[in-house]
Amino acid sequence: MAKVKSAYFCQKCGHEAPKWLGKCPSCNEWNTFIEEIVQKQEPQVVAFSKSGEAAKSKPLDEIKHQEHQRIMLSDSELNRVLGGGLVYGSLVLFGGEPGIGKSTLLLQLAVTTPNLKLLYVSGEESDQQIKMRSERIGVTNKGCYILTETNIQNIFKQAEVVLPEVLVIDSIQTLYSSQIESSPGSISQVRECTAQLLRYAKQSNVPVFLIGHITKEGSLAGPKVLEHMVDAVLQFEGDRNHVYRLLRSIKNRFGSTNELGIYEMVGTGLRQVENPSEILITNNDNSLSGISIAATMEGMRPMLIEVQALVSTAAYGTPQRSSTGFDSKRLNMLLAVMEKRCGFKLGAKDVFLNIAGGIKVDDPAIDLAVVAAVLSSNADIAIDKNIALSAEVGLSGEVRPVNRVDQRIYEAEKLGFDKIIISKYNKGIEQKNFKIELIQCSKITEVVKALFT
Repeated sequence: MAKVKSAYFCQKCGHEAPKWLGKCPSCNEWNTFIEEIVQKQEPQVVAFSKSGEAAKSKPLDEIKHQEHQRIMLSDSELNRVLGGGLVYGSLVLFGGEPGIGKSTLLLQLAVTTPNLKLLYVSGEESDQQIKMRSERIGVTNKGCYILTETNIQNIFKQAEVVLPEVLVIDSIQTLYSSQIESSPGSISQVRECTAQLLRYAKQSNVPVFLIGHITKEGSLAGPKVLEHMVDAVLQFEGDRNHVYRLLRSIKNRFGSTNELGIYEMVGTGLRQVENPSEILITNNDNSLSGISIAATMEGMRPMLIEVQALVSTAAYGTPQRSSTGFDSKRLNMLLAVMEKRCGFKLGAKDVFLNIAGGIKVDDPAIDLAVVAAVLSSNADIAIDKNIALSAEVGLSGEVRPVNRVDQRIYEAEKLGFDKIIISKYNKGIEQKNFKIELIQCSKITEVVKALFT
């Protein structure tokens, strides 16, 4: 009988050690090593080819270039985040908070994409539970097959029978391989199951979706090598108490990582939000102070968002600086610029800033909208709701240009805004090319005159 062997694995990065260590030499974390039983096997030659034979080297100039073919899914938002569709043979990892909608999104994709044979493997729900969720969505796809299994070898046997065009695994932490004797969800099991799924995707040319759990810190559970092995990592963000969900690309070998998908959680599943600007701007007929509209970019998509500010006298001596969805350090910098360069006394006042809709933005183009909202609340004068702003603010109080300003202007024009304030130093921007009125400023003082006089 073979002797049982064990090793110690770091639960943060997956580093393997023959004995217990207090501090991981790879990620420098303390008390993260856990003993796991491993079964050493003879190494096998892995060939990413349908023939299964050992791969052979080729000169670079003899390799024929082929464009990546993509599967166009029924979800246009997911197609955009993936870079224009799902690439054959790709391995895509989904992550997000519990209950955020990861399983709902992929099940909705499975039952709403016509003429697509898809195998949905669940290790967390029974087939009856999955049937209940599919009936709630209201659409059925005869090419969707459901398998409730956690053994990776049995999943591959069913895949040989069904021959799916897309494989969905929900979730990778529930799978186990009989070749390793540790429990499901352990470092060695997650790494081995992902490696076998990667080998299956490359050999069969079938794209695979993996749903991954995340830790309480917000990072994907399992070894860091899990993110290195897959072709794309998609993060599902949002608050479970709000209806809107954001799908971001953290890693993508076949497209840009700057794209953003927006969904609304409704009773029948996740609804795609085609025009996010309409939901991020409050339709209020009353003019309120402290509100401005900023034209921002999320990847290649222009959006108009609402910036809300509240300025009040500090009640407890020490003024508070609080921001939601915006970098608090950048808010402090803008407040210092307004006080030093423009003469607005904000040092003894509380300043609260909020980006409406629950989204987080890091685009410097919303600096001018933040300044306008703060000054509007401080003076208690409302800004005309038909004015948008898009510019960066420098430390000397100058209004700096931003990239793709023409797309931002067209978005504001499409939504019916009358004016947009931009930097005077944007090159190639002429009034004759736009129907909306362009107000070009070089200093914050000029912006104040345009808004409040």
